[in-house]
Amino acid sequence: MNAKIAELLRFIYENRGGEACDLILPVLEEARARIRPPGDWAGGFPLDEGASILITYGDQFREEGRPPLAALKSFLDSYLLGTVRGVHILPFSPYSSDDGFSVIDFREVNPEWGTWKDVEQIAADYTLMADLVLNHCSKESPWFKAFLQGQAPYNDYFITVKPGTDVSGVFRPRTHPLLTEFKTASGPKLVWTTFSSDQVDLNYANPAVLAQMLGVFLMYVEKGARIIRLDAIAYLWKELGTPCLHHPKTHAVVKLMRAICDEICPWTLIITETNVPHRENISYFGAGDEARMVYQFALPPLVLHAFIKGDSSFLQEWGRGLVLPRGECSFFNFCASHDGIGVLPAKGILPEEELALLVGETEKRGGFVSRKATPQGNIPYELNINYLSALAEDTLGDSLLARKFIASQSILLAMPGVPGIYVHSIIGSRSWLEGVKLSGINRRINREKLDYAAFRGEMAQAGCLREEVFSAYENLLAARMTEKAFHPLAGMRVLPTGKECFALLRESLPEKDEKPSRVLCLTNLCPKATEVSFTEPDLGGERCFTELVGGDTVYPSWEGERRFSLLLEPFEVLWLKY
Repeated sequence: MNAKIAELLRFIYENRGGEACDLILPVLEEARARIRPPGDWAGGFPLDEGASILITYGDQFREEGRPPLAALKSFLDSYLLGTVRGVHILPFSPYSSDDGFSVIDFREVNPEWGTWKDVEQIAADYTLMADLVLNHCSKESPWFKAFLQGQAPYNDYFITVKPGTDVSGVFRPRTHPLLTEFKTASGPKLVWTTFSSDQVDLNYANPAVLAQMLGVFLMYVEKGARIIRLDAIAYLWKELGTPCLHHPKTHAVVKLMRAICDEICPWTLIITETNVPHRENISYFGAGDEARMVYQFALPPLVLHAFIKGDSSFLQEWGRGLVLPRGECSFFNFCASHDGIGVLPAKGILPEEELALLVGETEKRGGFVSRKATPQGNIPYELNINYLSALAEDTLGDSLLARKFIASQSILLAMPGVPGIYVHSIIGSRSWLEGVKLSGINRRINREKLDYAAFRGEMAQAGCLREEVFSAYENLLAARMTEKAFHPLAGMRVLPTGKECFALLRESLPEKDEKPSRVLCLTNLCPKATEVSFTEPDLGGERCFTELVGGDTVYPSWEGERRFSLLLEPFEVLWLKY
């Protein structure tokens, strides 16, 4: 065990540090003996401008006679091979609730979806991102059932609290009570349940729990995962008297996992899922020694706000102040996901009245608003609506709606970082209201599972919304792959424009003997033509551009020698190569 790993374990477990080292060393040595580097590993940050990650459930597509994971592989190979290189399969273990995030057995694949062989076949052809749901497990798990019976060692795997204990200072992401009473062999006990009564929090104060989960983590790497998503990591370490959010020992656990990756599997990226305000979110980069990627949680509400109002002012201001992470770390950009659109990450960026506007527009467009408990009462924390539906207006036909939606996605694809594309975005889905009605769960609005044969039939209909969105998305992805300016670590500058437009200049990393790649990304947020102008220094001496998607040569209109302008059609996207 190297000195850094041992030092972190001593910090986390203090006087039990030696015990923790003794428990975890065999886990690391066994993994080291089994794990082999992938054939394409060449050092450095393992993703480039061609990297994009599809976010999907393992059972997203259903097909008679074939397990869902095999149907997913067929979808990837038939529609995305060559344009999307990675796939984030949301939790694929057996589960009891929360669409996979209440895990019964971390080491197994849900038998209704397929086998480890199916997962490994996807990992062989695509960069696989896997969920490590490490904060909690299902109350149906063997671990928790053994805890209820008082069986060692599981009697110390979960967190119990004495009746009457003051837990009012604990940060709450939900409105339900923090503690759930369970009957055990030694009587009723109050168990810590941050997210639901079916999701029992693991006790990381016990080093045996950390050893178990590190074993799961390294097993996922062995099975082919190249990116490990640390689900709900911000809540990991519990200490009464603190908010139990972003605890220093939580950060230390992330540093520990990073140090283990650096030693055993340096091609593996850790990404933290922390749906919190931006400053707290990016704290998980640490000093370049924690996560290699963090979710860009502020992006979804800011892009949505910009398109609903036709005003990029707040998006521009935020972008100009965005500090790119140091070293070989990057953002994971997304607009839509299996969850809703977080409100909290935009706090401090959008004024309260603008956040209230998003809430009102979501409800007006058929969506729902989830709230969480605070000392001031229940407040909105998530907008539950399909992203395309959130942008839809009664006055827009399908063709113009597709243009508007793709314009919003172009900002996601142009921002510095790795793009994460939710499956229902790339295939042009709308809100699934029936799912909410059937389940009573707001998040189901964006989690519809599809019959694969019916889906292929829809995609074959030229000019339908699905086909229009998919084709336009595919064109943007293909163009993005051609330019080093879109490398996840490449630089960016938000250029000042009128509020109707968003302009982003991307420039590749300096390389010896190679001309830098520079791309000016322009997006019209409005349903009418908009003129945008820039100064001559923004042009860098260029007099014409190549438009990356269509291949056309574009000649701006010059206003003397110092300014140039371009006319953008309604919701037009131009990626102009210098």
